[in-house]
Amino acid sequence: MKLRSIPLLAVLLASGTALQAQDLSIGLKSEATSMDPQFHQLTTNIQVALNIFEALTKQDAVQKVGPGLASEWEATDDTTWRFTLRDGVTFHNGSPFTARDVIYSFCRIPLVENSPSPYTIYTGGIVNMTAEGDHTLIIETEKANPLLPTEMSSLPILSADALGAEAEVTYAPNGGCEGLGEVPQSPAFNSPDIAVGTGPYKLESYTRGAEVVLARNDEYWGGAPDWERVTLRPITSDGPRVAALLAGDVDMIESPPIQDVPRVEDAGFKIVDALSNRIIYLHMQQLEDAPDITGTDGKNPLMDAKVREAISLAINREAIVDRIMGGYAVAAGELLPPPMFGTTERPVDPYDPEKAKELLAEAGYPDGFGLTLGTPNDRYINDEQVAQAVAQMLERIGITTKVDAVTASQFFSRRNNLEFPLYMAGWGASSGEMSNPLKALLATYDEGAGLGGTNAGRYSNPEMDELLKQAMSTIDDAEREKLLQEAETLALDDHGLIPLHYEQTVWAMKSDLSYEPRVDQYTLASEVKPAE
Repeated sequence: MKLRSIPLLAVLLASGTALQAQDLSIGLKSEATSMDPQFHQLTTNIQVALNIFEALTKQDAVQKVGPGLASEWEATDDTTWRFTLRDGVTFHNGSPFTARDVIYSFCRIPLVENSPSPYTIYTGGIVNMTAEGDHTLIIETEKANPLLPTEMSSLPILSADALGAEAEVTYAPNGGCEGLGEVPQSPAFNSPDIAVGTGPYKLESYTRGAEVVLARNDEYWGGAPDWERVTLRPITSDGPRVAALLAGDVDMIESPPIQDVPRVEDAGFKIVDALSNRIIYLHMQQLEDAPDITGTDGKNPLMDAKVREAISLAINREAIVDRIMGGYAVAAGELLPPPMFGTTERPVDPYDPEKAKELLAEAGYPDGFGLTLGTPNDRYINDEQVAQAVAQMLERIGITTKVDAVTASQFFSRRNNLEFPLYMAGWGASSGEMSNPLKALLATYDEGAGLGGTNAGRYSNPEMDELLKQAMSTIDDAEREKLLQEAETLALDDHGLIPLHYEQTVWAMKSDLSYEPRVDQYTLASEVKPAE
């Protein structure tokens, strides 16, 4: 982790109290697609939601898990957990936080419609939840799940009262709960009356395409945050986002263009950056009727492991890191950067276009073929430029590649509709360990079991699935890690997806602010502090 800053400008404040009365404005690289915290596992959504909503556990800047709305927890046997909930916590609407709210929140998750990346990957194994009074919650799982406390950090808790639940809510898996009333769908959360959490900030207003305004929660159980009001402005174009910072229109921005970092520093602003856990990857649709593939007589060449390996060998990852990412990335050989839990320090696939051509010929495509590469153009760092570079590299081995670059909201919808034969996307492991990307990106798609929710390539490897399921129910850390390593190795040897690089995340801000870089890439207003 690097921290670079220039000498602080002379900024005199009358007192800490005066500082707390100030507003904070942040320019975001991408806009949240919904205020519903259970709709889409997307960093831009999660980081907004985490100011408003909280989970039973929480992660710090390096993803260490600690208490959240639960003050403590214990496994009473292999499949049963007891969570002690904080007493005295209230929602923004004044209603008390109890176990009923947790049960309601978990009940709603499988009922969220049209989720691009469903949260059921965390709830699929829960068979029962019961309350012992208002502040004790018992969670029973189908199999042993040693990661349950970690997974709890990804599941925000809603107000059952604000969402119209009955006095008693009874849990049943797969959307079978009773007492929920009419469950509000995601558009309803644009209203502050529905988007009610326990977090340090309240939703004051949401104007799509313009801003999210948050107001300080003076009754927050963890102590009132530093800023009276926070405005989150999506400024998706790099130039205008930097210009807004330089002009003083915002106090902090995400992801300044790498080439602009020296200019921003020279203007008196602070830069902080850190390697993230986000993998940028290529996924290949492995269904017979994959669209937008030409020159193959109707066959889908991406179903052949040799073709998938050829695509990987055609990509010069170091060139992408150096020339497009300006060194603010690390070439990736696996789904998480080592030494995170479950990694193997697997080497990066070498750049070998001649070998790639040989593999294509062996697979029966000596003259190559054509396809479309889908990518967002406003979600990841230099995403469209990276996709264009990948396309040029594939052209050199005979794969004629058309780049279809669209806004993130369009991309995720089209990706989930399986419209791209090849697509580039990113994934940040919310749990900070290997089961997370394996469950979401590579496990065989099974909506009921909450597996493969973001596997829009529909890759399937039953042997890998079995290893993953064993790992997810193995209590011993060393044995679980070994199983995860074997599962990842199987999938990557098969080139089920193709890792490209891990992003290095950069923030720029006024010199009188401080922010600890997070490996999950979240920009949390509640963690922006006055510089000491």
